[in-house]
Amino acid sequence: MTKREKYIDDLLSFQKINRFLERERYTPEDLFREIEGKIELSGGTLSGDDKVVEKPYSDPNKNELIGYYWSGKQGKAIKGINLITLYYTDCAIWENLWSEKLKL
Repeated sequence: MTKREKYIDDLLSFQKINRFLERERYTPEDLFREIEGKIELSGGTLSGDDKVVEKPYSDPNKNELIGYYWSGKQGKAIKGINLITLYYTDCAIWENLWSEKLKL
């Protein structure tokens, strides 16, 4: 696969996901119900991180995600998208995976 073909595949995948998310209006409860049975809620670790994706040339009136957010890196509020990521790690899953690998 050439770089161009990979770029087009990635772009099409992104557009499909974007259209799906725009079409469906998920709430946090919907997403939690989707994974609720797949994670162990005791003994795991929940970590959060936030980042401002700088968008100095974007118009906040044309995109509701654009706003002014505090950047610890720059020490001031900057125009961009506030990206918040949550990670959940269930240590038991990793222990099971590693113990299976070590048996090989």
